Amino acid sequence: MAEVTIREALNIALSEELARDDKVFLIGEEVGHYNGAYKVSQGLLDRFGEDRVVDTPIAEAGFTGLAIGAAMAGLRPIVEFMTWNFSLVAIDPIINIAAKLHLMSGGQFSMPIVFRAPQGAGGSLGAQHSSIFESFYTYTPGLKVVAPATANDMRGLLKSAIRSDNPVIFLEHERIYALKGELEERENSDYLIPLGKARLVEAKETAELTIVCWSFTYYAVAEAVQRLQEEGIAADILDLRSLQPVDEEALFAAVQKTHRILIVQEATAVASYGSWLSHKIQELALDELDAPIALVATDQVPMPYAFTLEPAVLPNVERIVAAAKELLL
Repeated sequence: MAEVTIREALNIALSEELARDDKVFLIGEEVGHYNGAYKVSQGLLDRFGEDRVVDTPIAEAGFTGLAIGAAMAGLRPIVEFMTWNFSLVAIDPIINIAAKLHLMSGGQFSMPIVFRAPQGAGGSLGAQHSSIFESFYTYTPGLKVVAPATANDMRGLLKSAIRSDNPVIFLEHERIYALKGELEERENSDYLIPLGKARLVEAKETAELTIVCWSFTYYAVAEAVQRLQEEGIAADILDLRSLQPVDEEALFAAVQKTHRILIVQEATAVASYGSWLSHKIQELALDELDAPIALVATDQVPMPYAFTLEPAVLPNVERIVAAAKELLL
C-alpha cells in the first residue's frame, strides 16, 4: 500500500476517471489554471486540456446548469464548488433538475453527475463558510450522498460516484485534505468502493457500544475510542461513508452486537441526519437496544469565528468520551 494525502487520493481518482472515459470532465471555480482552491485538481489541466478541465466565473448557478445540461446530453460532469456553502447559489438546478429529472422524464434522461466540495468548520472561517449540508441533500429524493473520511475511501467512492448514472453529492471537509492514509490496490485503476456500504473500523469482541460517524468526525471518534480503551471501555467504530443510501445491514449488526449506539455528527442536532439515523436504527432494531441512542452534535449556534470558541461548540473528543460513558451507566 502507498501512503498519500487525501488531496492526492482525490487527485488520483479524478485523473484515473478522466483518463478512462473521455465523457468525464471537471468544471468549477479555479479547477484549472489555479490547480483547484484546495489543490485537488493539481496537474489535471496540463494533462487533459481546457475541454476536460474547465475554469468558470464565480457563477455557481450558471456552471451548475451547464453541467446538468451536459449530463442530459450524455457527458459525465464533475462539478466542484469552492465550498458547499456556495452551493446554495445553485440550489434550484441541483434540487429541482438534477435530483428529479430522471423520474420526471419517465426515465428518458439519466443524470450522471457528481457535485463535490468541502464543507464544515475549517478553523476560524466564520459562520458563512462553516455549514454542514448533509441533512439538506439526504432529505432530497433522487440524490445519493457520500461522506468519506479516509484517503482510500475518498478514491474508491469518488470513482464509483463518477461512474454512477445517478447524481451524487460528494461531501469532503475543509480540514481533511492534508491528512494521510494508505491506498489499497494503488496500481488498480478500476479499484472501486460501492456506494451504500459502511466500514466497521474497530471490531472488538468485548465492545460495549458502537460509535457511528462519517466524514471528519471519524478522526475525533478514533481518538475518543483510544481514550476509552485506556480506561477499560471497548467501543466499535462504524464509519457510514455513504449517507444515502445508508447501510442498514451494518447498522443492524452493530446494534445486535453491542446494544448501545452513540452517533457523532458535525451538524447541529435539530432536524439533522443523525436525528433521522436514530429513528432508522430504532425502526430496524428497537428490541436489540439496551439504552436510548445518544447523539453528539455541534451546539445549536452559528459557528463562532474565534479560534478558541470554534472547538468548544464542535463534537470534540472530550464530549464524545463523556457521552460514551453516560451511555454505559
